[in-house]
Amino acid sequence: MNEVNTISSIGNARGIIKEISKVIVGKDEALIKVLLAVIAGGHILMEDIPGVGKTTMAISLSRALGLDYNRVQFTPDVLPSDIIGYSILDKESGKMKYQKGAVLCNLFLADELNRATSRTQSALLQAMEEGLVTVDNCTYPVPQPFIVIATQNPTGAKGTQMLPDSQMDRFMLRLSMGYPAHEDEIEMIRRKQQGVSTESVSQVVSRDDLMQIRKEAEQVYIKDDVIDYIVRLCERTRNDDRIIQGASPRASLALTALSKATAWIQGRDYVLPKDIRFVFRDAIEHRLIWSSEVPDSSSRTAVLEELFRAEKAPAIR
Repeated sequence: MNEVNTISSIGNARGIIKEISKVIVGKDEALIKVLLAVIAGGHILMEDIPGVGKTTMAISLSRALGLDYNRVQFTPDVLPSDIIGYSILDKESGKMKYQKGAVLCNLFLADELNRATSRTQSALLQAMEEGLVTVDNCTYPVPQPFIVIATQNPTGAKGTQMLPDSQMDRFMLRLSMGYPAHEDEIEMIRRKQQGVSTESVSQVVSRDDLMQIRKEAEQVYIKDDVIDYIVRLCERTRNDDRIIQGASPRASLALTALSKATAWIQGRDYVLPKDIRFVFRDAIEHRLIWSSEVPDSSSRTAVLEELFRAEKAPAIR
């Protein structure tokens, strides 16, 4: 085990974060975690209040990674065909011709996904889970790489269709950017006055580069002891009375992929327990069904911290 791709991995990662930070000020940890999910091949749920930069972050990410980008503002009247496409009669050939939906891109921003109907949410779900869409019994693959960033407002459920537990489990990470710090908000306003916008974000890597990065991250070594550690952490969530439904096997797969991406982004070719700690809460909390004993996010975070501390990490030499 050794240091690999130090220049390319750390350099590219820092370059991507630096470009996005031109318009998203003071949120480097959230940006790093978004990038980790992208490298690990997962999708991201941004659960946050309006106006903190979720859409700006997604646009900036697509520019820094050289990805085709589409955005849909979800409302109850958005149809599944708006997302996955539809067939229309071609008068010249007399055959049905497929018209692409918005989801056929590299980075799809599903803005306020919880305002869509369950049918429309399900249409997006297939693309997220299977990497393809089905229209009139014909399947069409989504472009690669394919990333969904969905947003939802955590307050005010009126007029919304909350995401079911099965759909929440499809998101590799759930993140919140939150309000900026005082000085960061001042700097944000200054930059806006200077004309800094998403157009200022430059491309750092190409789509092909990103696919190669994913392959390299997949090859990061993870010891059996560390895999066992990940499974034991997930099992603790399944055996705690404060949690009605624990982390699924999909959660342990997500933790593994994210920890490998975390190691890669630091120029290592092996996973350490600290890599798992960095992403544990954001990868796990949204997948759980909690009892009334832990009604809010802060108490749930405390429970997960308790469970994490209770599980002894393996010694890596």
